[in-house]
Amino acid sequence: MAALKFPKNFIWGTSTAAYQIETAFEHDWKGVVAKDASVFNRTADHEKHFETDADLILNCASAYRMSMQWSKLQRMPYADFHQETVNEYKAFLDKLKIKGCHIMIVLHHFTDPLWFVKKAKWTQQEHIEMFLDYVTKMRDTFGDYADSWNTFNEPNVYVSNGWITGLFPPFKHNLFQAFRVIKNLGIAHESAYKILKEKSIAPVGISHNAVCFVGEHWLGEPFAKLADWWFMKYCMVQFKSIDFFGMSYYAKIPFVPYPINFADHPEKFKKGNRPHDDMWEYYPKGMSENIMRYWNLYKKPIIITESGICTPDDQVRMNALSDYLMQIHNCIQQGVDIKGFFCWSTFDNFEWNLGRAYRFGLYRTDFETMKRKHTASVDFYKKVSSTNTLVVPN
Repeated sequence: MAALKFPKNFIWGTSTAAYQIETAFEHDWKGVVAKDASVFNRTADHEKHFETDADLILNCASAYRMSMQWSKLQRMPYADFHQETVNEYKAFLDKLKIKGCHIMIVLHHFTDPLWFVKKAKWTQQEHIEMFLDYVTKMRDTFGDYADSWNTFNEPNVYVSNGWITGLFPPFKHNLFQAFRVIKNLGIAHESAYKILKEKSIAPVGISHNAVCFVGEHWLGEPFAKLADWWFMKYCMVQFKSIDFFGMSYYAKIPFVPYPINFADHPEKFKKGNRPHDDMWEYYPKGMSENIMRYWNLYKKPIIITESGICTPDDQVRMNALSDYLMQIHNCIQQGVDIKGFFCWSTFDNFEWNLGRAYRFGLYRTDFETMKRKHTASVDFYKKVSSTNTLVVPN
């Protein structure tokens, strides 16, 4: 057995999104019917389990990446925050902070208040000010809790699925609007960065979803290159002011000649004997390939803001985490400044347009009782995070 030591003060954490674990409150995902026929409304009852969920979070690692429901905190444009909601979030954060938990606050995680959607939903620059008002109030209300800030979660996913593939609200197929929205998100990020830095020394970054797009057919190669240009390059260059580069990694997407994933094309994966989880092709080497790509491009400290695997199988999850962490450790040995790793996710939640059947949690969620079940994955990750060491076979 070999013991791979990680750098001193390496940040070990888990990650969630408020919208995927709290009951939907007047936002644009409420009522969406997912692939597995579940309805996006009641997700995992996190707001009813703040105290016990805090214990689960702390049991996994010493850091937590989280968001709060914009729609629940701010119930109309430019309004003061709803005090009862503020108090509930602060009580939850207090329990984490008293144990020394590093908190990364995500300001925008795919979802917008209904009042914002009715105005424009990022297509008009003048509506950026509504978001910046929220950012200012978040800084002033929760700034003392933030050890780091993440302005936008995976804007390349948000825009691609919302305005190109039509899988996310507002369910559009409009390339012109997609270019406009990603530019407006970049403008919003630059202003948000300045707002946060006015009163906070906490580092501010973006979270970028990294994918390996591979053309495996001569007709698929140009489309894979186009997807790579849009998703991996063009979307990212809109976000210039960053103290760290946040990267999530889950998947390889082959073009054969059209893009395939396991969730939509299981027969293709089984026929080709491709390694996969319940959503995508499994390709752990892509973790280091993408880390090196963005390290060479930006030379900014890197935090893996999300990574995990979609499976109900505990052994598969532990093996995948071990594979990913070996890739990360190898990059560190090559001189890459990687500050931390946030496992997605603390417990099973509502996987956006796919639903509850798609499981990423270290803890298992029983969606009938909403009870959380301790798993071997929790023990595995807790041992790694508490010892700062990954033990692997020789």
